[in-house]
Amino acid sequence: MKKHFQFAAVVMSMVLVTGCGFHLRSSPSLPDDVNTVVIESARAHAPLARALNKRLNVYGLNRVDVSDSASSSQNINIYLLPEKLERQLLSVYPSGQVAEYELIYVVRYRVQFPGKEAVMAQFEVVRDYQDDPDQVLAKSRELDLMLSEMRDEAADIMIRRLSSQATAAPALSTNQP
Repeated sequence: MKKHFQFAAVVMSMVLVTGCGFHLRSSPSLPDDVNTVVIESARAHAPLARALNKRLNVYGLNRVDVSDSASSSQNINIYLLPEKLERQLLSVYPSGQVAEYELIYVVRYRVQFPGKEAVMAQFEVVRDYQDDPDQVLAKSRELDLMLSEMRDEAADIMIRRLSSQATAAPALSTNQP
């Protein structure tokens, strides 16, 4: 009897979940003829560009070098503007030393889709960072790891936003003087 009740409960929960319109998020939808990305940066060997290169394969996108990009007009061009890291004081110890910061990683970039105008975008990734003056070496390593994670998250955000930016980008006007 207990198994029948569990089975009925599972079936009822599945009916309720599907009845409310719930569905798993699908992968980002880009135009079918676009699956290659060209990444350019204001700074050579920018850490965000490296993080973005690592994350492209996860989303099924291919990376093309800037020198090879002239051969195909079906590339998404991403130009990374200089990134910014800001720190805001959150709390201090009774001795006056800083106890906690808020790290704000600001990312600005321009994305160009084939046959469309360039779109400027900006967003922030925010983390809290607790500082301990007695553990300087460990805290500097923790800060490096945290910045790396923030760059990886920023790369994920950029790739996930591509599908909405592709639909929102206005088409290039052909009647330019």
